[in-house]
Amino acid sequence: MNNQVIVINDTEWKTHSLEDKGLHDLEAGKVLHFNRLEFPLSAFEQSFFTPDIRHPKSRNISLDASGNLKGVVGNDAVQDGVTAMMDRFRNQAQSLVQSYFPSYIDNISVAPTSFRPNQIETRAQSWRADDKRLHVDAFPSRPNYGERILRVFINVNPHNIPRVWRVGEPFEDIVKRFLPDIKPYSAWQARILNVFGITKSLRSEYDHIMLQLHDAMKHDLNYQANSPQVTIPFPSGSVWMCFSDQASHAAMSGQYMMEQTFHLPALKQKDPQASPLAILTRHMGRQLI
Repeated sequence: MNNQVIVINDTEWKTHSLEDKGLHDLEAGKVLHFNRLEFPLSAFEQSFFTPDIRHPKSRNISLDASGNLKGVVGNDAVQDGVTAMMDRFRNQAQSLVQSYFPSYIDNISVAPTSFRPNQIETRAQSWRADDKRLHVDAFPSRPNYGERILRVFINVNPHNIPRVWRVGEPFEDIVKRFLPDIKPYSAWQARILNVFGITKSLRSEYDHIMLQLHDAMKHDLNYQANSPQVTIPFPSGSVWMCFSDQASHAAMSGQYMMEQTFHLPALKQKDPQASPLAILTRHMGRQLI
């Protein structure tokens, strides 16, 4: 299982390599761990590292693609400072993706950036929302029709506390384990969910299956405890990246992290046949979107 996490020792966010370094591993659902990148923080930025900076009605602090900040408690100087810090991380993450995977440049889109100042261990959630359980990402209200979810994370904990993840088995093994028992897709139910605004667009069979896999993994406590997995402590300062719709993962402990999401059409990745959409299509024997 240790080969599910690939360590990359480069020291630069932006390289001059013309090759897609690590691309095969990334598209195989592995986690790339950049353990020598740096993201210096000013003294003013370090003052943001308190749970009280998050508005109690917001799950996380977010910065959208237009630069609009949500979820921060503080005066204008704090708001501007958090915006600048998160924007700098977004630019660094974008440089990392574009320099390591130049084949993605023309097709990748930038989603919101998040800053997560709260401690994982004390977060109370339902079992479906509990990210301390192994899962692949799928979202009930936001069908994505197979679009890839590429995420770049950084542990910015100022107290040298690691962010601890579990990384599980390959996606193909998850599909073989859970797919036979999932509930069948219902087109009329998908239409009802869309009509009443429960989903932002019509849920495809692909999105239905991904949600079922997400829920089945989280609900099975024996699977959580005994399935193939490895525990990885990402030290403070670490950067890691994965397709979170494919890499089985669980965030177990830690505090103060930033995360940048990118979206990529499945047909625009280097090997489209390695995508969850292609894998599920092969197993189901029909088109899913």
